[in-house]
Amino acid sequence: MNKQYQELTVQQGEYIPQPAMDYPQENPFERTLFPKKIKDITFDEHYPYLNDSCTYKMGLLFGYYFVAHLLLRLKLRIQMGLRIRGRQILKQYKKELSHGAITIANHVYRLDYPCVLIATKRTHNTRVPMFAPNFRTKDGFFMNLAGGVPIPDSTTNMSALKKFNEAFDEFHRRGYWFHIFPEACRWDMYKPLRPFQKGAFTMSYKYAKPLLPCVITFRERKGIFRLFGPKELPLLTVTIGEPILPDTTQPRKTEVERLRQVAHEQMTHMAGITHNPWPAAWENQ
Repeated sequence: MNKQYQELTVQQGEYIPQPAMDYPQENPFERTLFPKKIKDITFDEHYPYLNDSCTYKMGLLFGYYFVAHLLLRLKLRIQMGLRIRGRQILKQYKKELSHGAITIANHVYRLDYPCVLIATKRTHNTRVPMFAPNFRTKDGFFMNLAGGVPIPDSTTNMSALKKFNEAFDEFHRRGYWFHIFPEACRWDMYKPLRPFQKGAFTMSYKYAKPLLPCVITFRERKGIFRLFGPKELPLLTVTIGEPILPDTTQPRKTEVERLRQVAHEQMTHMAGITHNPWPAAWENQ
C-alpha cells in the first residue's frame, strides 16, 4: 500500500476514495498523466501570452459562460454531485477581493478548475499559468477557452519569460483574477495534500493579491448518483476558505514561505485531514 496513505489520518466521517492509480511515493511533483501530442506550437518570446484579439476574447466568453457555467455546471452537478461550501466568504471579504485574487486548489480531477470557477463565480477575466506541453494535446483548445497561459518551454529563455511576466503584470493592472494549482501536477482522486511549489505565493507577494484557498474533497457515491457513474468514482465538494493576505512590508523570501506554510496548513484542515504525510515545501521547490 502507498506509504503516504498508511500515514494519512482524517477526521471522523471524512471519506477517502479508492486510489485511482499507483501514486508516486518519492517525488510529489512526478507527473502521472502523459496526454498525446497532436500539434506543434512553440512557446517562446514570439507567442502571444497577452492576447487581446477579438477572436480570443469571443472564445473566452464562450468558454466561461456557455461551456463552464452552463454545460460543465450541469455535468458536474449531475455526474459528480458537485457541492459548494463557504460561498459566504465571497460576500464577507468582498472588499479584500474586489481588486482580484489568486485562487489556489489541490489538483485531483480532470475538471477541478471548472469546479473552482463555478464555486467562486469567476468570469472570463481569470488567467491560469499552465504546463505548456498540455497545449499541444487535444485539450489545448479548451485550455485557451479557460484563460490558460502557457508557461514558456524553456526556463532559460529570458526573452520568453519576460514576455510571460509582462503579460501577468498587465492582467494584474486590469484587476484580473489568477488561478494556480500549487501542487503543480494532477493526481486523480488523491486525498493527502502534497507539497506546494512557491509560484502562487511569489505572485501573491509581487502583486499584493490575496490568496483564496479552495479544497476539493470527496464523498461516497450513493443514491441516484450511482446511475451516473461507477461506484468507485467519488462525488465532489469544493470548500472555499478565508483569504490569506500577503504582508508586503516583510522581506519577499520570508513572506513567500510564510504564505506557503499558512496556505498548506489551512487547506489541510479544510480537507478534513488530521495528519498529512507530506510537508508544505519540498526540496527547494
